[in-house]
Amino acid sequence: MDKVTIIGAGSVGTAAAFYLAEKRVANVLLIDSVEGRSKGKALDLMEAAPIRGYDVRVEGSDDFKDMAGSKVVVIAAGLVRKPEMMRQDLLEQNVKVIDDILEKVKKHAPKAILINLTEPVDTLTYYIIKKGGFSSSKVMGVSGALDSSRLREFIAQELNVSSVDTTAIIIGGHHDYMVIPPRYARVEGVPITELLPPEKVESLVARTRVAGTEIVESLKTGSASNAPGAAVADMVEAIVRNSRRIVCAPSMLNGEYGHKNICLGVPVLLSKNGVEKIIELELTLAEKEAFDKSAAVVKNTIKSLELETEKKKEEG
Repeated sequence: MDKVTIIGAGSVGTAAAFYLAEKRVANVLLIDSVEGRSKGKALDLMEAAPIRGYDVRVEGSDDFKDMAGSKVVVIAAGLVRKPEMMRQDLLEQNVKVIDDILEKVKKHAPKAILINLTEPVDTLTYYIIKKGGFSSSKVMGVSGALDSSRLREFIAQELNVSSVDTTAIIIGGHHDYMVIPPRYARVEGVPITELLPPEKVESLVARTRVAGTEIVESLKTGSASNAPGAAVADMVEAIVRNSRRIVCAPSMLNGEYGHKNICLGVPVLLSKNGVEKIIELELTLAEKEAFDKSAAVVKNTIKSLELETEKKKEEG
């Protein structure tokens, strides 16, 4: 059976491990920098296995060499937001976390497909590709699958229908300027614009933009974990089982949507090879303007990384 490594045994990493175990997708290895945490979390999950009926192995380790042979490596480490913080505020500290992880992944699991959860997710997914020298098809972030799940649940609550029958597409950056086209939010194929009045549609869109913040402000000392973990599990499953799912995920653009050299959430085809194809939607003028505005936020954050300056220094 394939092995999936999750770096970071906090709330999100543990939730992802649980959902993967429930899906029986792969054996899971949890790794964490805090001694004993991953082993304790893994043992707890395995003690639930007889009750929940999953027969994959969930193990914990403090040694990164144990990730060797992983099909997928999920990066769920780093600082999480506090109520007064924006996602971009986490960049400086989380870059240091990513730097340490990249060296270990390149040494012990260089062929793995990487899925990044560490915030700010779009910028750090870009950083992983550029700094780590990984193929862009082998690296993606988690945001669109998460954000669309939030919108789908809000739609289901509003219409009093099953959330399973809802679909949505959310693109752009994982921040307050994410692009949410209502025409792609549907219930059994029917656009919500035909089911709800315009003001109600706008309120659902507005709530989705700040859904993560709503949770952070409610928790006060943490952030979302179950929904991000579920989104990760879905993406890992698509890769490991080669089920060829189309999901929205931060991926490197090379001219698609009029942008290059930036990671933004777009619909992608996931397979055993990672990001096999980027799906380019026909955007309206308003949607394209919103997408460009969303991209500008990520581009400004990428500039602060000064990767090009570092590259010139190395070449000099």
